[in-house]
Amino acid sequence: MIESHLRTVARRWLALAFLVVAAACHPGNQEAKDLRTACEGGDAKSCHGFAVKLQKGEFVLRDVKRAAGMFEQGCTGGVPQSCASLGVMFQVGDGVKLDSVRGQELLTQGCDRGALDGCVRLGVLHREGAGLDVDTLRAAELFRKGCDGDALAGCAHLGALHLTGSGVVQDFEAAATLFQKACDADVGLGCVGLGRLHAAGTGAVKSDSLAAVLFKKGCSYGRRDGCYDLALAYETGRGVPQNFEEASWRYRWSCDFGNGLACARLGDLHAKGAGVWQSEKRAAELHARACQLGVDASCDRPAPAAS
Repeated sequence: MIESHLRTVARRWLALAFLVVAAACHPGNQEAKDLRTACEGGDAKSCHGFAVKLQKGEFVLRDVKRAAGMFEQGCTGGVPQSCASLGVMFQVGDGVKLDSVRGQELLTQGCDRGALDGCVRLGVLHREGAGLDVDTLRAAELFRKGCDGDALAGCAHLGALHLTGSGVVQDFEAAATLFQKACDADVGLGCVGLGRLHAAGTGAVKSDSLAAVLFKKGCSYGRRDGCYDLALAYETGRGVPQNFEEASWRYRWSCDFGNGLACARLGDLHAKGAGVWQSEKRAAELHARACQLGVDASCDRPAPAAS
């Protein structure tokens, strides 16, 4: 019996050793080494490539602080995408000290040099007035610039402006076309926007089933609003068979990531015991969370009972 156990342990160690050797021999490891060597030799494009790997932890240990330094070298060396990537890091304080002004400068620098995703990011700042004056006309220009190139998130953002007529003419069909282009490029915002147009029958043929498919696609790309809309479809049976369990876990995920409406709907399911355990206390907790997230209707609900 001891010998059998030893053989099992030995096989496991051999398997682990094989995986370690296989990983070390992966072409991606050599590529990372080559990029680092070329960057140390002064090649700015290689600095950018190595920074991307450091940021993702791809065949190297993830190190966002070091990635920021590599992006800085790339930007200084004339790589527009490095400027834009570093600008995003300064905007969110990832690997560098939060500095929105510096972030805007770098995004502008990257956009002006041709980094189109930097243009889209800058457009969002103009649209939201985040550190800049609200300027939807400028935002629309920047989104269009990205959309006409290879930054297709710009198409989704431009489509959203067409829905409201902010900075552009209100045009639901144009919005649908732009959302479709973005969704086809796996941009979650485009899928959710197009799904809502299909659900409403505005600017696109009315189809609850197609809307649900698009919400599911948006949700799979990490869009909280897409997961919420899909959960609502499952709760109400619009476009998909009614399924409270499917609805509840999607509401839970959206709620955990800050969607107040999802918290409120999940609270209602707990109050009824639909797809989840019945609990007035849990329902009250979720409505309190929804209230904190800006859902005014949940603020009138009784406070959670003391435990």
